[in-house]
Amino acid sequence: MSESRPRAKPFDAAIIRSAVVESFRKCGPRQLMKNPVIFVVAVGALLSVVSTVHGLHHGGLSAFNLQISLWLVFTVLFANFAEAMAEGRGKAQAAELRRSRTKTMARRIVDGRETTVAAAELKAGDTVVCEAGEVIPSDGEVIEGIASVDESAVTGESAPVIRESGGDRNAVVGGTKVLSDRIVIRIISEPGSSFLDRMIALVEGAVRQKTPNEIALSILLSSLTLVFLVVVITLPAFSSYVVKSTNQTGAIVLSVPILVALLVCLIPTTIGGLLSAIGISGMNRLLRHNVLVVSGRAIEAAGDVDVLLLDKTGTITIGNRMATEFLPGPSVTSQRLADAAQLASLSDETPEGRSIVVLAKNEYNLRSRDIIDLKAHFIPFSAKTRMSGVDIPDTVTGKVRCIRKGSSEAILHFILEHDGTYPIAIFNIVNNIAQQGGTPLVVAENNLALGVINLKDVVKGGIKERFMRLRASGIKTVMVTGDNAVTAAAIAAEAGVDDFIAEATPEMKLARIREEQAKGHLVAMIGDGTNDAPALAQADVGVAMNTGTQAAREAGNMVDLDSNPTKLIEVVEIGKQLLMTRGALTTFSIANDVSKYFAIIPAMFSGLFASVGHAGPLAALNIMRLSSPQSAVLSAVIFNALVIVFLIPLALKGVSYRSLPAAQVLRRNLLIYGVGGLVVPFVGIKLIDMLVSVLHIV
Repeated sequence: MSESRPRAKPFDAAIIRSAVVESFRKCGPRQLMKNPVIFVVAVGALLSVVSTVHGLHHGGLSAFNLQISLWLVFTVLFANFAEAMAEGRGKAQAAELRRSRTKTMARRIVDGRETTVAAAELKAGDTVVCEAGEVIPSDGEVIEGIASVDESAVTGESAPVIRESGGDRNAVVGGTKVLSDRIVIRIISEPGSSFLDRMIALVEGAVRQKTPNEIALSILLSSLTLVFLVVVITLPAFSSYVVKSTNQTGAIVLSVPILVALLVCLIPTTIGGLLSAIGISGMNRLLRHNVLVVSGRAIEAAGDVDVLLLDKTGTITIGNRMATEFLPGPSVTSQRLADAAQLASLSDETPEGRSIVVLAKNEYNLRSRDIIDLKAHFIPFSAKTRMSGVDIPDTVTGKVRCIRKGSSEAILHFILEHDGTYPIAIFNIVNNIAQQGGTPLVVAENNLALGVINLKDVVKGGIKERFMRLRASGIKTVMVTGDNAVTAAAIAAEAGVDDFIAEATPEMKLARIREEQAKGHLVAMIGDGTNDAPALAQADVGVAMNTGTQAAREAGNMVDLDSNPTKLIEVVEIGKQLLMTRGALTTFSIANDVSKYFAIIPAMFSGLFASVGHAGPLAALNIMRLSSPQSAVLSAVIFNALVIVFLIPLALKGVSYRSLPAAQVLRRNLLIYGVGGLVVPFVGIKLIDMLVSVLHIV
């Protein structure tokens, strides 16, 4: 994962200052109405302030009512501050992206003639040319040439990448820089809708939409708020009836500030104030991992994913097959096989070819080959012959050493053409290597098969443990590979995946995703090619590589800017962390409301049915032994406001993720955040009550 781009610190002083200002700006009715719970708190705070001011003109200022009103206002501001902090991080990242943009000019080609225009004037379908040192003006596809491109402005990675016409690595992003050579680009985005424009809008939260679970939770919180609102509205009538029936005038004091305080403490204010921040911070956490989320729904779906489709090459394995051993045939020494294999690979610049040269050098001390003295004629690999090699003339005898290396079938055909023999032992070695998940590469000299090179696509270190963690969370992993079934089975066993698809085609990937979804599973997959686009679009979570084709990026609902296939595992873990954080804080919020009942209800009704020298029976509910009714109400309101501030870091960072089954996660959250939500308010309100009493605030 890339971490090379400077990241905005979550509690940077500049972000905090901006969030404080935004807290006041968000007090407008239109902003507040987006969060029904906090809107009710704001209306209540306004009523309390009006009541306090009204009291000032009719009998003097009530310090108690004033403090209640101020803390109710602070509750609204703290909730706005939580959301502003989450947005502030995204805005800081967007500012970094904006600084990476320049007033770029483009060299547009029209009818074979080149003209210079502003990048903002380019439209989809235009053709531009870029050379070394020039900034790519807009998103496009390379249609001619090959070049090294610096994409650090987008991905944060300082290492350049290769972009070329044709294939799956032809996509370029506006704002990146060409470092070498010359490429011709066809523009694919309209002005204002480029990849970088969309990225800035997304990280700023300007286009963030609530996810289905978030909407459902908002409805639940709104319903609870409505229920308690009805309860509080009916309290004055109830208390008036009880007072008249018992002839205890003054036993119950229900001023507007007290009623509002009761309402605010009963409704789920805590999660209401943090809900938006949790969702925004989830997108920010993915962006810190260089994953651009096209939709907040995708993060939520990632948290519920229970089937992962992963490509073998580059995800489960390193991706480059490496020579691990030389296995000679009958009557052939390992030294001779290594010598021939190295000679055939001297001009092979592929990772496999270089690994053969290195293995022969390290294991058999074969070095200092002079290609000029050998007068070697190298035979390049071709898809038709499926082999490569070298012809070396013998200066003494005049004969030519024809060395070839390639697939078993290709070498067999080569030997039969030269009237040679292909020992059965070579067949056995080839089959054994394939069964073990390796790739056999047969080496022949003239009409004799010398032996086999074992090429192995090495499984990444630690990947098996990561799959075990996913399995512990109830996630099934499926490896997708073009290898044959025998090789696929061997690698699947070594990597520890649950299932595999061998000799996979785009149709097979799509069919498997639909099959899993029909069983009620949520599926995630990762891809980069045009042939992956249907499966990416069908998957519940489709992560497209930034280096991939435009079709793949448009089909997926996430884009990995680092183009790291293993990132899918982090995406799933962040999605689960988001759901866990939302669930944990919801549990805490509802649980701590219970504690507030024992603070405010006894305080409001402690004088009811009381006799001279004795407290009323409802005073028994004052289990915290709060010093006075006024202190109890004020302490509960102060705690209700401050707990939002103390939980902001947890909402932004997220609860710690552990790969555990859902039942264990639920029990753990109920224990920590459920029991904690019951206990913490008792302690907090009691401490605040003691402080209020010592300072004689009421």
